[in-house]
Amino acid sequence: MNKLIGTILLLALFFNLSCGNTETKETDVQVKIETEFGDIILKLYDETPQHRDNFLKLAREGFYNGLLFHRVIKNFMVQGGDPASKNAQPGQRLGGGDPGYTLPAEINPALFHKKGALAAARQGDQQNPEKRSSGSQFYIVQGTVFTNGALDSLEMQLNARRAQDVHRKYFVQHQQELNQLRQAGDQDKFAVRVAEIREAAEKEIAALPPFKIDEAKRNIYTSIGGYPSLDMNYTVFGEVVEGLDVLDKLATTETDQFDRPKTDLKMKVKVIE
Repeated sequence: MNKLIGTILLLALFFNLSCGNTETKETDVQVKIETEFGDIILKLYDETPQHRDNFLKLAREGFYNGLLFHRVIKNFMVQGGDPASKNAQPGQRLGGGDPGYTLPAEINPALFHKKGALAAARQGDQQNPEKRSSGSQFYIVQGTVFTNGALDSLEMQLNARRAQDVHRKYFVQHQQELNQLRQAGDQDKFAVRVAEIREAAEKEIAALPPFKIDEAKRNIYTSIGGYPSLDMNYTVFGEVVEGLDVLDKLATTETDQFDRPKTDLKMKVKVIE
């Protein structure tokens, strides 16, 4: 009898621990963004846990309530989450605010910029080579529908741009050395070093897998659309599951020269518990 009771207690303890672990892990979480045009329901991806948990934390704290969609570009995206946008003066340029921290990139090739994708805004590569995300600013992709020919052209452009970026990186790293050789008038050594640096850059480029839009993504980009040139450069951490029509209304709002809507578009963000 004592052995039976002990076994039951162990099973109960195991069950409680298992249930406790399940309850502390948030999965398949959804949030609602309320706007004057209607509601947008977003699913947050479990594959990007740091971005998911940060967005949930800010939403539960009410951080986003009263903030604006401060940057809107038709056929591209709508952006919000700048804390400076709350009670901002008309015409004030926005987009530089944050909660005081950034997040490490969680870029996943399976998560891409289809229409309705939720992604983290960030500073450009020069100031931010690690592609760290803003702690609060996000954008939702409206995008446009592409043809296969347009996607082919985009692949070539992005591969060429990446090659240019690698060459630029190598020459920036050796800029001081090259300047010294030029100032010393050592043209032969200068030419040799330029050739060596270029060769090193070409080796890195050759080792990189080419940027390629696979068939599954092409099917989406040529049907519902999106913005593929951003893929693998920004962290996508969710998607719209309801309210694409609301997104379209937001994206067609009239804007000023800084892409700020002329009429404030306020948001309220709630976690769907």
